[in-house]
Amino acid sequence: MPLDHAWLLAHLPHQGSMCLLDAVTEWDHQHIRCTAKSHRHADNPLRAHDRLGAACGIEYAAQAMAAHGALLAAANSAPRAGYLASVRGVELNVARLDDLDADLDIEAERLSGDDNIIIYGFRVSAGGCGLLSGRATVVLDAALLDADKPGNLK
Repeated sequence: MPLDHAWLLAHLPHQGSMCLLDAVTEWDHQHIRCTAKSHRHADNPLRAHDRLGAACGIEYAAQAMAAHGALLAAANSAPRAGYLASVRGVELNVARLDDLDADLDIEAERLSGDDNIIIYGFRVSAGGCGLLSGRATVVLDAALLDADKPGNLK
């Protein structure tokens, strides 16, 4: 059963128009799929110069990753703040998102990680056409990282 926008608002730190996703349509331990129509909204907070560039799709994917983390978290645990530490291998196949009539389909797949650092692959498409893809590293608790050795825990 899909999880709606109200569920996303209750489980993500993104509020108001910054909560870009509309629904979680499927998920399991390794994968999540979400939909969004906010790329067409004139009040989208990521718009600049009256357009929404394709690179903004990375934020849509990051919110899908956050929703995945919320779904996997223990029922009584507080949501953990995550930080997008890096994105790699990003391929943009379009220049902008706001001129697309179809809803966005956002997928993220957990490729590896532990309780604090997670690597996801992501894809954003619309109407069956791939718009952007890449990999992202998410750090859930930056205070646990040893600043002298990136990627290592204290």
